[in-house]
Amino acid sequence: MLKYKLLLMGSAFAAAAVISDASLAQEATIESVKAETAFVFNTMLFLIGGFLVMFMAAGFAMLEAGLVRSKNVSMQCLKNIALYSISGIMFWVIGYSLMYTGVDGGYIGTPEPYSWPAAGEANEGDYSVGSDWFFQMVFCAATASIVSGTIAERIKLWPFLIFVAVLTGVMYPISGSWQWGAGWLSEMGFSDFAGSTIVHSVGGWAALTGAIILGARKGKYTEDGRVVPMPGSNIPLATLGTFILWLGWFGFNGGSQLALGDNANASDVSRIFINTNLAACGGVLVAMIMMQVMYKKIDVTMALNGALAGLVSITAEPLMPGPFLSIIIGGIGGAIVVFAVPMLDKFKIDDVVGAIPVHLLAGIWGTLAVVISNDGASIGTQFIGILAYGVFTVVCSAILWTVLKVTIGIRVSEEDEALGLDKAEVGVEAYPEFSR
Repeated sequence: MLKYKLLLMGSAFAAAAVISDASLAQEATIESVKAETAFVFNTMLFLIGGFLVMFMAAGFAMLEAGLVRSKNVSMQCLKNIALYSISGIMFWVIGYSLMYTGVDGGYIGTPEPYSWPAAGEANEGDYSVGSDWFFQMVFCAATASIVSGTIAERIKLWPFLIFVAVLTGVMYPISGSWQWGAGWLSEMGFSDFAGSTIVHSVGGWAALTGAIILGARKGKYTEDGRVVPMPGSNIPLATLGTFILWLGWFGFNGGSQLALGDNANASDVSRIFINTNLAACGGVLVAMIMMQVMYKKIDVTMALNGALAGLVSITAEPLMPGPFLSIIIGGIGGAIVVFAVPMLDKFKIDDVVGAIPVHLLAGIWGTLAVVISNDGASIGTQFIGILAYGVFTVVCSAILWTVLKVTIGIRVSEEDEALGLDKAEVGVEAYPEFSR
């Protein structure tokens, strides 16, 4: 009898072990499926966000083409497709590694071409490394696009493109490594979710430095201090460009969540979309109201830039604010544009498309506004970050612009400027029947 009892007990233990092993195997399979699914969705977020931000290149091109005069439209289109191409190559050759490889709390990464797994090889981590590279590259290109519009209508093509190569291959990646590459500002606690400072202010500082060194367009400012209006060629095109940028911003901010593989992250991405949209709406309405009150007429270009300023303002922290606060943050960005455009004219700084108020000043405001909704952010640390990015970019840009100016020259001749860069440098007029 004892023999049979022992046999039954042994069988029970064996069955329990089999069930336990099967349960563990099932749990492992479930976890593996969860990890694989999260990997796919995270990668998808990078890729979708990336191609939306890439489409912003078209937005910048159309906005600039609409806000320059007819005789310079082809030049702006050429500059934008060229700068995007240069950015892509430079970010692969050296930029990504400078920004993300081996920074380790320091100031710069490892200068080398970036590589990723070959076809068919699996990636380690939470997302495809190739999708991350693409997502970061289009941010780099956006930084260069900011410079293009400010110094339009009087810059030579090739010196501008040389500047773009250095900006996207060296300057932007080094400064970006300080925060997004786990560098010294990240260690300090600086916060910039999607790049109000890292992308937009860096582009704005480079544009401001270029505008000062290059000088204003001929005839923009008279000797007695008057500002001569130089209206753009195509307001519908500028409006289309603004809406394209607005659309691309959902990838810019939403993709910066960096994960879409679970309920919490998917909910956060949705919240980011809502806040981003509301901030842009606030920027438009505040700019319109202020124009009506101050000038009795509403300049459509101010409304367009109000939208963009609202978007830039919310970019530093699009997740934590509530809807009403997002509208306020974006609205203040729109107000900044209305005040800053005439202020720049007083200093005779000729910003053709209004990129300095939109990207630099609204970017600074958005970075400081992080402390309103983010309890972990310090106003002192935010200010240190803003100052560090400003000093680094201005010094590097000033050196590079000056070297280009004294060597190959950066400004077209007065004759070519009067003729228009479409004829003088490109050879293809955008509007041959209507160039002025």
